[in-house]
Amino acid sequence: MEYSLHCHSTQPVKNKLFVFCIMLSLWVYMLYCCVGYCSTTPTFVMEERSGRNAPRPPQKQDLEMFLKSQSRDLLNNESDADSKGDGWEENKGDVAYDEDSGVAGALNGSESKKLPQAIIIGVKKGGTRALLEFLRLHPDIRAVGAEPHFFDRNYEKGLEWYRELMPKTQEGQLTMEKTPSYFVTKEVPGRIHAMSKDTKLIVVVRDPVTRAISDYTQTRSKKPDIPSFESLTFKNITANLIDTSWSAVQIGMYARHLEHWLQFFPMSQLLFVSGERLISDPAGEMARVQHFLGLRRVVTHKHFHFNPTKGFPCLKRPESNSKPHCLGKTKGRTHPNIDPDVIQRLREFYKPFNKKFYHMTGHDFGWD
Repeated sequence: MEYSLHCHSTQPVKNKLFVFCIMLSLWVYMLYCCVGYCSTTPTFVMEERSGRNAPRPPQKQDLEMFLKSQSRDLLNNESDADSKGDGWEENKGDVAYDEDSGVAGALNGSESKKLPQAIIIGVKKGGTRALLEFLRLHPDIRAVGAEPHFFDRNYEKGLEWYRELMPKTQEGQLTMEKTPSYFVTKEVPGRIHAMSKDTKLIVVVRDPVTRAISDYTQTRSKKPDIPSFESLTFKNITANLIDTSWSAVQIGMYARHLEHWLQFFPMSQLLFVSGERLISDPAGEMARVQHFLGLRRVVTHKHFHFNPTKGFPCLKRPESNSKPHCLGKTKGRTHPNIDPDVIQRLREFYKPFNKKFYHMTGHDFGWD
């Protein structure tokens, strides 16, 4: 009798323990599924800016070192927020990425990292960041936010390191990156050609005089004690001898740099975008870019809102009343007052280079 009572009293405890084990198992299973799903969810624009965690510790350390790298040269400083992908206000993830298609791709396992099929190779202070962000509005484009500088500074790390920097893409999507210093680095054309001779190349160009002043303005914003623009421009101002070794001047000699690229790529694989028209008519220039890349025309005038305070177009969702996303504070800086005589001398210096560039590209950009 005592044995029977004992068994009866322990039955509810066993039942509760059994239910608890089932609930615990379900909770663990749900947590496991949740973690597994998160690991396959695509990385959005803000993730691209801050870098990616590589699957192996050595790669992760390499990427962190890359993102923290600073410019080595005071006057050729490129450690701008633009190179880190932070040149725009607010989070653009909702504007620049098609979430529905991205999540679908993650769930069916069709996403993978690929080497870029198209690269924005130049030029510094020409409007490359604006173009990249305009392109990221397109659902068929995925682009890394920070400038990889693979072909000019990190080439020894190898193509797999480079591939790991890229965002995941689905079948039919283009992978892109932008590093403006590629255009003026002699070794880069051959290196990109070795990766893929079919790579499409985009160059955003701008009036070389205005570009040089903008370049100087960026450097002076971080190093206010640098010499004046005038003193850096000339080796000997009396003899009207311009210092072509100064990068701010050298970059604007577009025809000379283009010659190196034409040794490896036909002109049909290069598109030259007007930095001025990218501001005055962004939809028009984007139509050219989308056609060049073989994409359907998705980015139109409906995606742009001109900000008179900034002097630049801002991005918006056509179907939304949300606030437009504009250039950040590192963009559209006020230029210093430059001696008009110096500006005129620079214009005369660039004239033969501009004329040759117009002839090579078959397009008069109207800088003269």
